[in-house]
Amino acid sequence: MSRIGKKPVVIPKGVTVTKSGNNLKIKGPKGELENAFHKNMNIAVTNNEILVTRPDDKKENKALHGLTRALIQNMVLGVTEAYRKTLNIVGVGYKVEMKGKNLLINIGYSHPIYFIPPEEITIQTPTQTQIVLSGIDKQLLGLVAAKIRSIRKPEPYKGKGIKYSDEQIKRKAGKTASK
Repeated sequence: MSRIGKKPVVIPKGVTVTKSGNNLKIKGPKGELENAFHKNMNIAVTNNEILVTRPDDKKENKALHGLTRALIQNMVLGVTEAYRKTLNIVGVGYKVEMKGKNLLINIGYSHPIYFIPPEEITIQTPTQTQIVLSGIDKQLLGLVAAKIRSIRKPEPYKGKGIKYSDEQIKRKAGKTASK
């Protein structure tokens, strides 16, 4: 049995869960999320918890069991307390700022880059070298953060570029002077 999959997801106060078929709609104080899950997974909603079970021990169902439970847990956490990701910009002259709802990125290219975020994600720039993303959908938040990071990934020699705040960049030694 899956250690993650067999744990029930506790529904906190203020969160409502509605199930229709294998679609699950979770509504909370921060917003509303809806997701369709695989037809093999049995999702049971009781008074204050959600339990995911699988029909048999086939390899595919074993893999889906823990995944389904983790996705439901992420949805419940998202509608109660929003997720946050922080990106840092490293490099001389590299900076970001908000222009309305769009993010203006000057990161060493010959032209500025405007990033238009999805409506579900809010972007803040507390400093010129920091981007704070927040939203209720964990998957969408990670996707947006990865897209912003891909504009200029951190390079291994000086560490210049856009990196996650908790990311450690493996540094390489540069050229050494010959004898």
